[in-house]
Amino acid sequence: MSAPRRAVALVALLGTLFLLGGAGSASAHSAVRETTPGEGTVLKSAPKQVTMTFTESVGITDDSLRVLSPENRRVNAGDTEHASGRSDSVRVPLDDGLADGTYTVAWRVVSADSHPISGAFTFSIGKPSETTASVSAEPAVNPASGALYDIARYGAYAAVALLIGAATFVLVCRPASAEPLRGLVRAGWWVLVATTAALLLFRGPYERGTGPSTLLDPELVENTLTSRPGWALLARLALLAGAAVFLVRLGRGAAAETEGPEKEQVRPKPVVLAVGGVLAVGLAGTWAAAEHASAGIQVPLAMTSSMLHLLAMAVWLGGLAALLTTLHRSEALLSAASVARFSRLAFASVAVLVLTGVYQSWRGLGSWDAVFDTSYGRILVVKVCAVVLLLAAAGFSRRWTSRLTDAEEPLRVPVLETVGARAGGGADSGPGASSSSGDAGESTSAAAGDGSDEKPENESEPTSSPGARRGALRRSVLAEVVVGVVVLVITTVLTGTQPGRAEIETAAAEETAAAGQRTASTTLIPFDVGTPGGQGKVQIVLEPGRVGENTVEAVVIGPDGGIATVPEIRLSFTLASQKIGPIDAGLTNKGGYWGTSSLNLPIPGTWTMKVTIRTSDIDQVSESRRVKILR
Repeated sequence: MSAPRRAVALVALLGTLFLLGGAGSASAHSAVRETTPGEGTVLKSAPKQVTMTFTESVGITDDSLRVLSPENRRVNAGDTEHASGRSDSVRVPLDDGLADGTYTVAWRVVSADSHPISGAFTFSIGKPSETTASVSAEPAVNPASGALYDIARYGAYAAVALLIGAATFVLVCRPASAEPLRGLVRAGWWVLVATTAALLLFRGPYERGTGPSTLLDPELVENTLTSRPGWALLARLALLAGAAVFLVRLGRGAAAETEGPEKEQVRPKPVVLAVGGVLAVGLAGTWAAAEHASAGIQVPLAMTSSMLHLLAMAVWLGGLAALLTTLHRSEALLSAASVARFSRLAFASVAVLVLTGVYQSWRGLGSWDAVFDTSYGRILVVKVCAVVLLLAAAGFSRRWTSRLTDAEEPLRVPVLETVGARAGGGADSGPGASSSSGDAGESTSAAAGDGSDEKPENESEPTSSPGARRGALRRSVLAEVVVGVVVLVITTVLTGTQPGRAEIETAAAEETAAAGQRTASTTLIPFDVGTPGGQGKVQIVLEPGRVGENTVEAVVIGPDGGIATVPEIRLSFTLASQKIGPIDAGLTNKGGYWGTSSLNLPIPGTWTMKVTIRTSDIDQVSESRRVKILR
């Protein structure tokens, strides 16, 4: 494989890692902060409504909350709505006169980062009971719809990087010929149009958890077009229509105007730069408006940071692709001025990425305690250390690029020399690359073996010669690329981790709920003694499931789904980590169920609960489950 192609492959790899790891910054989903009634609680009277509060804003549909009776009948008295105008809280009213028993709440919402989340919890009225409510155990997102949606989303990020980066390279770096970049710009535009249209279609199945066959369902399409992500995608298509007109006129102007002996394009008019900037900012805004930045704290500042982060990524990676394309396909050699402009542009882009990344990390953490007390914070510390090394390597690369540019004017650069390598190629130039003609090539060959006996000045200082400078640059670029890959891999892990702010808030809410509410632990255990009719389930309700005195009720459900009677049920609890137990619960027959009101569990922890069901004088079976006892 030639050196240029190795460089292109490396850039593609880095771009893919960046997209998968950093494009959707802070992409971990929302979490449940509080439910009313609380999970597992036993209420004396029926509630009027069910309310759920999340760690960030969520999107809902009419049936986002479904409350099911013990007979699996829906008891919603109306549609799901946001509670008191709060975007992070949802509620649904309930029918009057609900009977005693265990009710199941199945919920499904869309978190602020545009990802659907779902789950279920139970509460009881009067006393826990058997329930036939069936809640699907399928994931929140259909695998096929989720895969297609993600492909379109990552494709859109890659396309916007090519589109904005290549156009910026033409306008700011002003290469001698824009002809090699027209295909790159066209590819970016068409892919972005196609992926945006695909996102509009797949958004409905993605949110509802249905398969790709429902992508043209009128109800799902309508829901998408009236949602915030749908509005953002429609705005993106409108901006792309304007971008098409702008790019056509930009291409005509670039083809017609050149100046100077180096055939460098003329400086674009301020109005051209302004229009291009507005279109680029608008495109970036369509991402910020539909993701985490649009919800939570400091929304205006967060959206601005998100837009700058995306634009910097596009200018850096897309500009690098444009630089390598120009060097690989263009017959006209790249001037030193164009290389120097891209060097400054790339450095500024990296600086913006670092600054905005720091702010987004702070926004995700929320406090210093989250730095070392949460998984997000610990991974972030590792990433920050890697970023410091990356900036150090970039600084060395910029210094050697500056020395090369100053020493070799006008500069004729072969592929993978100077800033082209610095920005991300990182591979040593091969024999084919080093044969490029021009002033730089001539100065190198003159020093290396064109027959001249003249020695370069400062021979005692190896790093002062152009060849030595290139060698030092390649080494610093290699270090930069290696550390960059490490940073991107860490980012991939980080974006799949729940933000520290949400993790701490959720933990605090759970502790508050545990301290202020009576809870009940309900465990349903299947059993089979191996005889005809010897199968069934035993439902064990432990209330309140905390340290101290607890009440236990055990009900046997037969193969036909009805309540069954058995000669004996024994129940014991063991905490192996503290060498406590087994503690016999001492269940007695209460007429239809077995129970006790005097089970004392001394310390919190995850206990092993062992239940033995005897169905006859000689037939019995034992099963074990883990239960968490709160403080």
